[in-house]
Amino acid sequence: MFISFEGIDGSGKSTQARMLAETLRARGFDVVLTREPGGSPGAEEIRRLVLEGDPDRWSARTEILLFTAARRDHLERVIEPALAAGKVVICDRFADSTRMYQGLSRGDLRTLVDQLHSLMIGREPDLTILIDIDPAVGLARAKGRQGSEERFEDFGLGLQEKMRAGFLELAREFAPRFTVIDGARATETIAQDVLETALAKL
Repeated sequence: MFISFEGIDGSGKSTQARMLAETLRARGFDVVLTREPGGSPGAEEIRRLVLEGDPDRWSARTEILLFTAARRDHLERVIEPALAAGKVVICDRFADSTRMYQGLSRGDLRTLVDQLHSLMIGREPDLTILIDIDPAVGLARAKGRQGSEERFEDFGLGLQEKMRAGFLELAREFAPRFTVIDGARATETIAQDVLETALAKL
């Protein structure tokens, strides 16, 4: 089973992905926890290229190619082998993030994103958990980390608001695989909802 977590920056999805992986392992599932961009050595190199540096470092079209290249390598080397071996793959972000961040953020490039996805990836998660949170709260959390990977946070609140609306629209578009969970609650409460959602699918 392939589970992805999505949400705007600072939504808490990475924490929830990790907690779900730990809980499922404790219940006897063989789990691979991974992330995008990244997840394989080659994809991690591309991650550094796209998440660090000046916000205008790459055009949106160039970014789409970089993210697709990273995802292809990740799929070949990590995701597909794990699924073939009967493991549960939990991924912090997948193609839906590219549909939002590159397809929506700087012009309407969604069609291009979907074309490349169909051509080079051709797989959707079995379950996508969207952690929904107020963009101002998420951005404050994300900026509070003070890490080096803040290129998208540096686009500001306007982008995060646009992304939140876009993710909620994606959840409607791909309703059979999406579950939206309120991220404005205690971490443990959210984790319980996430676990129940995953176990129902499993």
